[in-house]
Amino acid sequence: QVQLVESGGGLVQAGGSLRLSCATSGRTFSRYNMGWFRQAPGKEREFVAAINWSGGITNYADGVKGRSTISRDNAKNTVYLQMNSLKPEDTAVYYCAADSALTMSKELSAYDYWGQGTQVTVSS
Repeated sequence: QVQLVESGGGLVQAGGSLRLSCATSGRTFSRYNMGWFRQAPGKEREFVAAINWSGGITNYADGVKGRSTISRDNAKNTVYLQMNSLKPEDTAVYYCAADSALTMSKELSAYDYWGQGTQVTVSS
């Protein structure tokens, strides 16, 4: 069982930055690929970024590519999402998720564990 707790969300002006963190419990964090997803009001949850178990492979949604960086610290059982040049359309609840498969995925259904989410609001 893996428990995930996101933090770092908040209200920021357009053009600003935020760093989201996802702290995990359990002894096997380094075995999981990790992902960030987001869900805006009235919209489906969507993929934002993913990182493989070692941190050596990352993947981003087109809408955040070049503005966001996913990283992980396996010693701290934590995954991060640095978001820069934020836009009002980035406003959403951001979720981290853990995937035990051999290869990382963009698909929600691939992820086994989810956090409760952290709100990010970008004002124009």
